[in-house]
Amino acid sequence: MDYICGLDEVGRGPIAGPVTAAAVILPEDFPKDRLRDSKKLSPKKRAELNILIKEQSVSWGLGWASPRTIDSINILQASLLAMRRAYDAMVIRSGHIHPYIACVDGNQFPPLPIQMFAIIKGDSALPEIMAASIIAKEARDSWMIQMANRYDSWDFEKHKGYPTKRHKELCSTHGISPIHRRSFKIFS
Repeated sequence: MDYICGLDEVGRGPIAGPVTAAAVILPEDFPKDRLRDSKKLSPKKRAELNILIKEQSVSWGLGWASPRTIDSINILQASLLAMRRAYDAMVIRSGHIHPYIACVDGNQFPPLPIQMFAIIKGDSALPEIMAASIIAKEARDSWMIQMANRYDSWDFEKHKGYPTKRHKELCSTHGISPIHRRSFKIFS
């Protein structure tokens, strides 16, 4: 079977937390008409689709790059690394099924051992990328909510690390947490 893998990342814009990527292979009979870009879905709908994708996909995988890695190699390279890790996790989960192509949201892609295509606004166009977008967003948001319990002075459960006015105010009051990206300009 010729499978298409969709890849997407979330978390390039925040000033705290990891960048998270997902890789997904959908079966032909997946209800693709239910998918959308993760940013256009309500949290409830996104959570429902996250479960459906994980249950019905041929395979899926997650990849992460920590704030320290982001600070070390920059956000673009960290995003590409997270995508590579997501792809590798997907292949392992599948029992080593390799898709014949991988499509990435955006204009750059990670080095993978298969043919790659970068699709600008792919998270609004290709179901496999939409599915990856949903899984990555759910995983990262969940991680940030867990961190809110550990670092309760920054309200991570509300803004998920994005540079909102309130988040910047909390950084002014409390300084930066261990999960903040030190290479990002927090007060620009």
